[in-house]
Amino acid sequence: MSAATHTLAGPCQHAEDIKKSRFLAQAAPVDSPEQALAFVRQVSDPAATHNCWAYRIGQDYRFNDDGEPGGTAGRPILQAIEGQGIDRAVVVVTRWFGGVKLGAGGLVRAYGGTAAECLRVAERLPIIAMARLGLHCEFAELALLKARLRELGAQIEQEDFGADGVTLQLRLPESQVTNAQARITDITRGRTEARVLS
Repeated sequence: MSAATHTLAGPCQHAEDIKKSRFLAQAAPVDSPEQALAFVRQVSDPAATHNCWAYRIGQDYRFNDDGEPGGTAGRPILQAIEGQGIDRAVVVVTRWFGGVKLGAGGLVRAYGGTAAECLRVAERLPIIAMARLGLHCEFAELALLKARLRELGAQIEQEDFGADGVTLQLRLPESQVTNAQARITDITRGRTEARVLS
């Protein structure tokens, strides 16, 4: 499997009627399994026959057939995510049974196809590798540091004020780490060195 290079720009959905059953795929970008499962709970319809789902976040993935025969719903949804080159996403396909049995092959095509079409038409964003930096600066340098680092796409994750200054933890694109370290050294006149955090 090639590495996924995109995630979803935002939530999306796609509905299909297949042999009198209604299938609704709903997808969203997620950063953690907790977020994925929260989305599953949020969009699942308790009145529907089945709410089958899958998510992939890097090497972490899960899927659930929600009462459909094993391997006919959750796995095809996961394969649709992978087949579309998507990462950091969850897809829920809800089915309202219409009275006609689809058989195992029909279910695989219905769940996988509805999920794939939902992802195919979704707006995508490239996945950018991110890094974390930690640094300590004096109060007087804080505003300028924040402004100059924001220009590089840095976001402040943590800010701790102490008696002798401020400790910052930043998240920024990996490609900007060297530039950020140079700016920090420049602004603090070499007194502060930013270290990459794991």
